[in-house]
Amino acid sequence: MQYLSLENVSKSYGEKVLFEGIDLSITKGDKIALVAKNGSGKTTLLKMIAGEEAGEGEKSKIAYARDIKIGYLRQSPYFNPEFSVLDTVLDSDHPSIVALKKYEQALLDEDADGIEKGLAAMEELKAWNIESQLKEILGKLNIKQLDQTMSTLSGGQQKRVALAKILFEEPDFLILDEPTNHLDLDMIEWLEQFLQRSSLTLFMVTHDRYFLERVCTVIIELDGGNLYTYRGNYTDFLVKKDMRIQNEQTVLDKTKKLYKKELEWIRRQPKARGTKAKSRIGEFYDIKDRAHKTTDDDEMKIFIQSSRLGSKIVELHNVSKAYGDLKLINGFDYKFKKNEKVGIVGPNGAGKSTLLDLLTGKLKTDTGKLVVGDTVVFGHYTQDGIKLNEDRRVIDVIRDIAEYIPLEKGQKITAAALLERFLFLRSQQQVYVSQLSGGEKRRLYLLTVLMKNPNFLILDEPTNDLDVLTLKVLEDYLETFRGVLVIVSHDRYFMDKLVDHLFVLEGNGEIRDYLGNYTKYRNNRKSIASDSPVQKKETTVEETTPPADKVKEKVSYKEKMEFQEIEKNMSKWNAKKEKINEQFLSGILDNQAIQELSIELGNLEKEIEQAEERWLELAEKIL
Repeated sequence: MQYLSLENVSKSYGEKVLFEGIDLSITKGDKIALVAKNGSGKTTLLKMIAGEEAGEGEKSKIAYARDIKIGYLRQSPYFNPEFSVLDTVLDSDHPSIVALKKYEQALLDEDADGIEKGLAAMEELKAWNIESQLKEILGKLNIKQLDQTMSTLSGGQQKRVALAKILFEEPDFLILDEPTNHLDLDMIEWLEQFLQRSSLTLFMVTHDRYFLERVCTVIIELDGGNLYTYRGNYTDFLVKKDMRIQNEQTVLDKTKKLYKKELEWIRRQPKARGTKAKSRIGEFYDIKDRAHKTTDDDEMKIFIQSSRLGSKIVELHNVSKAYGDLKLINGFDYKFKKNEKVGIVGPNGAGKSTLLDLLTGKLKTDTGKLVVGDTVVFGHYTQDGIKLNEDRRVIDVIRDIAEYIPLEKGQKITAAALLERFLFLRSQQQVYVSQLSGGEKRRLYLLTVLMKNPNFLILDEPTNDLDVLTLKVLEDYLETFRGVLVIVSHDRYFMDKLVDHLFVLEGNGEIRDYLGNYTKYRNNRKSIASDSPVQKKETTVEETTPPADKVKEKVSYKEKMEFQEIEKNMSKWNAKKEKINEQFLSGILDNQAIQELSIELGNLEKEIEQAEERWLELAEKIL
């Protein structure tokens, strides 16, 4: 079944043409990701697919299948600021929520007929545990205070509420704009698993390459105003895109040779020409246009020199930081070494940004001291610190820092030329910062950090809003960066490619130094949790952590008994659930009994769900 089709759709802003005459078809069950360079029209196309913007031209057509429900997660969702979190999520036309509201209203009105109809609707929709389902999804996204008003939530928290709301509503067609922004690593992995097993039809923009690899079945690239479709995951996309570019280059080379041949013929011909000659001249100009077309393989180039770094870099001695009773860092000791690359991981609120601010001196320690070497030059890219003047032109933002930027081997480069290396063409350098896309602003901000030649580079969520092509170039640069690199990122691919070890913030101020990248840590996390007390020095847990496959084989007698007990109880719980449902359908219950049974059923279903999850955990070890 075709959910959506775009035919001959175009869009431009002034002289800038984003795309022209593109076609796209989305079929039920597709899980599609859109990738493109920043500023090429990803969000615009997403809005058009969501029905928020129209195409241009009389022949432009966007058609939806009948009666499909569309859910759209915006980058910056808006809610009534006076609503509570729970009211916001329940403000929905989802059938189960509608049935629940009618049933509760009938109870308030003591409407016997309404109560009976409400019972039937609730039973048909299996809506008795609707509130526990909502709370589970919100809990997975770390939204736990449901009575908070939306005005008190941060932008990231509001985005997570929007995500929870849309996932619960289970639309037929789900459109997601950067769904992993503002999620920590555990949340991303939960969302990844949710979408993998879901039957939803999905269209999304994301820079998370593991997400692309594991969730998507189709990747569409918007390149040079054209759409290219690649069946498969992110790995398939990379292979097939490389083949496409090679084929285009081969065709271009042949066209250039033909153009040279035809140009020689044009020059040899007299002014008076016959009909056949005029026809060939017309073909010549067509060949000329194709020969001068360049393949869109321009890429950002970073080769800025870092400052020399001495032997003493940054040392933390018994450093602690707390806010009231909340301990974020407790007696942390560490000495940074040349060229090391460390990632910082931990749940939201664990103190990752606090540790970065301590390193740069933005925050003062409660106890202990921080020693910074004389040659250290910090470069700090903050996740919310894009302090660019919106009324300045792009070229002026860079010139305010320096007109010439030193490169390796004593060379220099002008601000304009450096911007070109960062994919800001000369014409774009004259536009105001306010006219840039979110990703383009991020790229410009990154340039302002790097051009100061830091040798101790701190990146706090650098991948947000950057396209996958820019990320690849940034990764290549950071792999050869001659200095200390500290990264906080929810992008698992980015972390895996760059870091040598991790600072794992485990709560209550404790920090574990783990040798290895994020995936290695994630695979061994269960064994790490049961390891010896935290080592705050440079000793790593890897020395005492057994291989993952050996951990899996160790099953205690207590776990075996628990596994058997769950299997015995499961049939009892299901029988009890059926008995409660029969009581609901009997028609002899009064209002108080109905309310009491509703609460009992909700608690029972939650208990069953938790038992099933525990059974699956034990089954991985035992079966």
